[in-house]
Amino acid sequence: MPKLKTKSSAKKRFKMTATGKVKVQAQGKRHGMIKRTSKFIRDARGTMVLSDSDAKIVKKYMPYDR
Repeated sequence: MPKLKTKSSAKKRFKMTATGKVKVQAQGKRHGMIKRTSKFIRDARGTMVLSDSDAKIVKKYMPYDR
């Protein structure tokens, strides 16, 4: 069985927790902050855990990070 390749875009964007959940940065904070509300900027601080259905997709991209 050959080795599987990890998607380069996925390894840059996602990290796995010790329990196997997928951690991701909040979206929408790269530019255009002047038009965002203060509440949005506050809520998008730090990292968040992906939902199970999205995490399932990401785990396919990262076969050795389980």
